[in-house]
Amino acid sequence: MAASTITRDVFGTLPDGREVERVVLRGEGAFEARIISYGAVLQALIAPDANGGYDDVVLGHDAFAGYLAERKFLGATVGRYANRIAKGQFSLQGETVQLAVNNGPNALHGGLEGFDRKLWEIAEIDEGAEPAVTLTYVSPHGEESYPGGLDVRVTYRITGPTELSLLMEARTDRPTVVNLTNHSFFNLEGATSETSILDHRLMVAAEQFLAIDPTAIPLPEPPRSVAGTPFDFRKPWPVGERIREGDPQLRNGRGYDHTYCLGRDGKLALAARLEAPRSGRIMELFTDQPGLQVYSGNYLDGTMSGKGGKLIRQSDAMCLEPHIWPDAPNRPDFPSPRLDPGAVYRHHTVYRFSVRSP
Repeated sequence: MAASTITRDVFGTLPDGREVERVVLRGEGAFEARIISYGAVLQALIAPDANGGYDDVVLGHDAFAGYLAERKFLGATVGRYANRIAKGQFSLQGETVQLAVNNGPNALHGGLEGFDRKLWEIAEIDEGAEPAVTLTYVSPHGEESYPGGLDVRVTYRITGPTELSLLMEARTDRPTVVNLTNHSFFNLEGATSETSILDHRLMVAAEQFLAIDPTAIPLPEPPRSVAGTPFDFRKPWPVGERIREGDPQLRNGRGYDHTYCLGRDGKLALAARLEAPRSGRIMELFTDQPGLQVYSGNYLDGTMSGKGGKLIRQSDAMCLEPHIWPDAPNRPDFPSPRLDPGAVYRHHTVYRFSVRSP
């Protein structure tokens, strides 16, 4: 009898007694993705290495208590608006919307209780050739001060032997803004390897990036060329090779914490490639989103423990977050995050794993 491609169990319990479920999707060999219903979190992603082994490559927690105790967005589905909105304020339909300010002077990742802190419903399980789970969440009008009720669907699907696809969709009953992403922290040497990602080799398929002020809001200028700067990853470079150069933008981000401008036009295409030197793991990220936030784990400070009880330190992992550009509700020159009734917000990202050739 063939092994099941999907299993489902209870991962934990919320203080109000509601159960948090975990769904495991299996691909080829020991490749698998583990998703929990709290925050629609990618709790683990088990990928092969060049020596025939498998290991978990995303930071997180072994037990649910860790996710509940601290809000660090580990593997979470982030919304209603991923990244930052300046001063937590924007205008829509001639009215000013004031959001909670939760990151210095700005709004970050959906507010005080974003989608990462919600219990999602497991709406569909597909045990076919491409095993999948669909989670749904209904955000009411006015939640975190965002206008419009929002119906959100997130589908994780195994679409290749070692490939995970993520499809996010949303519909609204009145004009609003939407910008969703997955906030996984990757270390391709392994989540408990106690190694830095600074020697990972990164390629980003982008000619331009958004320069930021010290609060990480894009400056009032067009995107800058990466040419001649430490932000040029058009060819693979070790993440840490130029991270300590005296560039003002590295100072503002405390490292890399910048949006790269992809110019996708809604078409799925290669955005980034990450390779670990010891394990030989390679991850290619494809997306249809116009931006990719590259974050080198600058604010991980060793105060939180993760899987295996290991402390999570600066540069222990990095994020590659596809999404619309930050502060876009205030920037008509940026890709628009507006969603109107009758339209569908759509975000498609694919994580494809392979190993370095001998």
